[in-house]
Formats: sequence, structure tokens, C-alpha cells
Amino acid sequence: MFDLTGEPGVGETHDMEADEDPALTAVAAALRCADTDGGRTAGVLRATLDQLYDGVRTGRYRWDELHKTEKTHCGTLVEINMQREFGFADGKNLDFRIAGVEVDCKYSQTDGRWMIPPEARDEICMVLWANDEESRWKLGVVRAKADLLGDGTNRDAKTTLNKEGREAVSWIFACGRLAENTLLHLPEGVAEQIMEGGSGAERIRRLCRLVQRRIIRREIVATVAQQADYMKRLRGNGGARSDLLPEGIIILGQHERHRMVARALHLPVPGPGDTVTARVHPALPGENPSVEIDGSFWRLARDADPVVPAPRLPQR
Repeated sequence: MFDLTGEPGVGETHDMEADEDPALTAVAAALRCADTDGGRTAGVLRATLDQLYDGVRTGRYRWDELHKTEKTHCGTLVEINMQREFGFADGKNLDFRIAGVEVDCKYSQTDGRWMIPPEARDEICMVLWANDEESRWKLGVVRAKADLLGDGTNRDAKTTLNKEGREAVSWIFACGRLAENTLLHLPEGVAEQIMEGGSGAERIRRLCRLVQRRIIRREIVATVAQQADYMKRLRGNGGARSDLLPEGIIILGQHERHRMVARALHLPVPGPGDTVTARVHPALPGENPSVEIDGSFWRLARDADPVVPAPRLPQR
């Protein structure tokens, strides 16, 4: 194991002398060890974008809705959130110390356009990129050698990697999957139709009607509701779960019995904070997929099926 906050862990058997750049290899190995499937880094990038949109206060969900200063601040937030997630030690001259090596953290919304400051030249840089519209992200490391940097600089004396520099990046995750920003990926006009609802409750009802059979993250609910108690708008007893029963729509959450219903109907299975909605219809004997809810069997409704009031879901 590698210690992300200090020196390589005791017992590490990797042959450092065989590497062209042992320090770079050690940093890459430590990052891979700390995030074997990329889930932690993906979570940081997703949370950072949602933090910038601040949907519960603003209703925003697109990068182009941000102010210039907010976009500029994104890299700083990524750095802060990565350090919180992984517990990187502070660097003396650069952002972090990983496996005993000083590392600078660089994020860019444009793939390959990481701005390298003078103090990071010839040092190791952790480079990250994410794109909400493509639902993709990257994480790699590179030593910012002079021959890998562009000729031009900005007023802060920062420069970018040149073609050779971009090709020299050692990718830890070259094509990571970013949790979907649902509102960005709806057919034209649908998100606008949802957001035009006159109240948080009405917008949530529209969301549940128009975005079915796919994961809706908690942050999307917050953006649509724009209220402090946004998850309440999904529940029964006056929320969308009871309001939409007459329309045949069930709203599944993270409770295990709801997850069992989702699996049985071959729907995406909601995780913590997730929601999945679907219109259902009574199932005939032997019809599959189907599931027993409230004493009778149900299947996913087809477009031609008449609307039938949905069953009440188990509470837990």
C-alpha cells in the first residue's frame, strides 16, 4: 500500500529503479490504490459541479449559466474537494504531497488546457478534466518538463502542455463515467417545461411525469424544487408520491423494498438519494417482468395502456 500523505508504505515491492520517473510512478500507484474503480474521484467532480451550480438556490444546471468568476473558481474547488476526499497532505511548494512527492493539482473544463504555473515546472502535476454534457472525466499525472510546455504564457506566467506534453500524460482514468446531469440530457424543451412550473411541488410533479425509468439524483430534485425541504416534495402525504397515484405513477426511492420493485421491473435501481419513477399497469398472470405491490401484480405501462391508479408502495 502507498500512504497518500507521506512516504511510500513499508513493504512496497515495486521496482522503482526500473522506472524512467520513479516519483511519477509512485504518485500514480498511490492514486490507483486509493481509488481502484474511480468512484471517489468521479464523486468529487460530480459534487464540485453541483456545488457550483447551487441548484437549490438558483435553479441552474448548466456550465454556461455560471458567471465567469464561478468558472474560474472551479479548479480551486476541485483541489479543495480532492484533498478532503483523499486526505492528501499539504505540499510545501505545491498543492499536495502524495507518496512523499510534491504534486500540483490542475483542473480544466477544456480537455488538455491545464494551466501550469512557474512553480510547477519540472514538477509532477495531477491533471483532471470533466464534461457534464458528455458525462465523462479524466485523471492523469505528468511531469511538466520544459520541452513538454507551450511557448506562450499568460499574464501570470502560466502556460499549457504542448502536443508532446498532452501525449506524455500517464492516465489513471482516461475515460471515466460522470454521474448524469439528468436535466442536461432530456429531449429539447423538456427541461424548460419542467422548470416553468409555478411552484416547487408542481415542478417536481412535472419531473416525475416527464423523466421516467431513469435515475434522478438528489441534486436534480433540489434544482427542480428550489426549496430547502426539496425531498419532502417527493414523498407521500401531500407530496408527488401520493399526488401522482391517480396517474398510475410510482416513485421509487432508496429503501430496500423499493429497490426490490425496481429490480423486478428491470428499472435502474436507486441508490442513496436517488429516485426512479415509472407508470405501471396491472399485469396478467404470467406476464414478465412484473412484481407484486400491495397485494396485486403490476408491470410497466405501455403507451397504449389506459391510465390506472397506481398501488401504494411499501413504506420501507
